[in-house]
Amino acid sequence: MKTKDLYDKYLITSMVAGFDPVEVDRAEGTTIYARDGKQYLDCFSGISVVNAGHANETINQAAKDQMDKFVHCCTYVYYNPAAGEFAKKLADVTPGSLQKSFFGSSGAEALEGAMRLAKHYTGRNEFVALTQSFHGRTYATLSITGNSGRKLDAGPYMPGVAFAPAPNFYRCPFDSKTEEECGERSAMALRDIIKYHTSNNVAAFIAEPVMGEGGIIVPPSNYFKLVKEILDDLGILFIADEVQSGFGRTGKMFAIEHYDVEPDIMTMAKGIADGFPLSAFTAKPEIGDAFTVGSHLSTFGGNPISCAAASANLDVFAEQNLVENSAKQGGKLIAKLKELEDELTLVGNVRGKGLMIGIEVVKDSDKTPAVEEAKLIKAKCRDKGILVGVGGTFANVIRLQPPLIISDDEVEQILDVLSGALREVNASL
Repeated sequence: MKTKDLYDKYLITSMVAGFDPVEVDRAEGTTIYARDGKQYLDCFSGISVVNAGHANETINQAAKDQMDKFVHCCTYVYYNPAAGEFAKKLADVTPGSLQKSFFGSSGAEALEGAMRLAKHYTGRNEFVALTQSFHGRTYATLSITGNSGRKLDAGPYMPGVAFAPAPNFYRCPFDSKTEEECGERSAMALRDIIKYHTSNNVAAFIAEPVMGEGGIIVPPSNYFKLVKEILDDLGILFIADEVQSGFGRTGKMFAIEHYDVEPDIMTMAKGIADGFPLSAFTAKPEIGDAFTVGSHLSTFGGNPISCAAASANLDVFAEQNLVENSAKQGGKLIAKLKELEDELTLVGNVRGKGLMIGIEVVKDSDKTPAVEEAKLIKAKCRDKGILVGVGGTFANVIRLQPPLIISDDEVEQILDVLSGALREVNASL
């Protein structure tokens, strides 16, 4: 049977609007090779996962070496050297005094664990998150997800969650004239949300430093500093969700570093091990020690193979200067694409940091979301050998998140194909 037929008959896929017609045979570096002989420059990285590139030899070899020793032992029953070694390396690269980690297998698992830890440490049980946010598809993580499109037909959700307005300057709810004003008013709104929408029992505020599924929303530069002042004043923890924005994606090892703010807990997954399933939440030592016996565990969390791959991943980052390349190549892409804002009605807003870039496409000056046009742009890019993503609250944001190893020539290829697709679709408005 063809793979599509196997999917149709044996996999649950009714929740997917439609698959890209690409059947992957193999992948290497920035390239995906399809079974029909076509090849594609991967500008989505499996939703921002293979940051060090597909099939990196160093990372894969580390995983193979560990596999020859043992595959599983349960990291929270027996001592797993690979987990201990990676935890130390992670403490070395995470910002500020973040030091103690718990390993899971998925981003949602990391968020749920971080929430549980925050409740244990503070003795409180409420949370505040952002509208347009996305934190996972489990019960608790959907409960703190503010992206309404991700929450359809699955309520009611967990009580004790309030939402503050997302600091999205392009669609600022306060009609702010500058990014700084939007950042300030969004932060001040958080204080009111805590005061009037909670029972004054908030354990943590949870936010993505750059919001991925919401449409690559980059908060104003002053936002998180103002937020952290409010949180510290009220004794509320800050959980930074770096599942998608971490590991060099934004031109810093972690996106929160752009804002010179230290979170109390940070969650990670996706780019952590270049495709091997692993997640983590890392906390300040005094917070990390708040769990009591039996309050948390994971059977598969901190898998030895994944931890070995994650350690090698950090080695590759250092040896190949991937964070620096992300900043360099992302800067070039954003600068060139922003030139299209004045040229094309379709290009409403180009935004991003590093190689986490969003192009919000609109039909007119009223910013009407160009949903069908976004799908068409994606298809046109695919036809010319470039794979991009589409997301955002209104499903009208073209997402560029290629592997961080991307070259100068590949950047030019992306710009040529994508700008051509944008001009072609713009002509039909």
